[in-house]
Amino acid sequence: MSQFGLSRGQSMIKRSFDFLLALLGLLATTWLILLAWMAASLDTRSNGFFVQQRVGKDGHLFRVVKIKTMRPSRELSTTVTRSGDPRITPLGRFFRKTKIDELPQLWNVLLGDMSFVGPRPDVPGFADSLVGEERRLLSIRPGITGPATLKYRNEEELLAAAEDPEAYNREVIWPDKVRINLEYIRHWRLGKDLQYIWQTVVG
Repeated sequence: MSQFGLSRGQSMIKRSFDFLLALLGLLATTWLILLAWMAASLDTRSNGFFVQQRVGKDGHLFRVVKIKTMRPSRELSTTVTRSGDPRITPLGRFFRKTKIDELPQLWNVLLGDMSFVGPRPDVPGFADSLVGEERRLLSIRPGITGPATLKYRNEEELLAAAEDPEAYNREVIWPDKVRINLEYIRHWRLGKDLQYIWQTVVG
């Protein structure tokens, strides 16, 4: 392993795997993405694609694409989403539960903005503010899933139970995700990526 992340060979294997699987995934699910986009457009009365700037590899910003699951609210402006959030529509809850809202990110993977497995891409203010050893998180592409994502698959429920969701996310959940993802980078293997993808698909 190199000083700042995966070796050149490991990076090539990971990227080749991502490209081929994303291509196959888009060929298989484009029809579902388009149906979900149309349904979300009607449900939210706006463009059914949610596009937001996120922090990617080496700190470069990119635009992540998802199926829109929320309506805007004048009362809530936080980027932290918790269980029972009134901005989430009933159809949006279904998309989130089934992970259909994540499917457009296959395009991000195909383009090379993301990987199938890695740290979740965060909005500016988290990953780009890391210092020291923790900046190794930026040495790989952010992922659709990963060990931290699987551990905190009930993150919205945890935040709903917290007295101050934003503080709990910043002081408890985020540091633990950093720790988990650094371990993922140190001990990366393609077999582990396959395992994380399988665990995500089967729930």
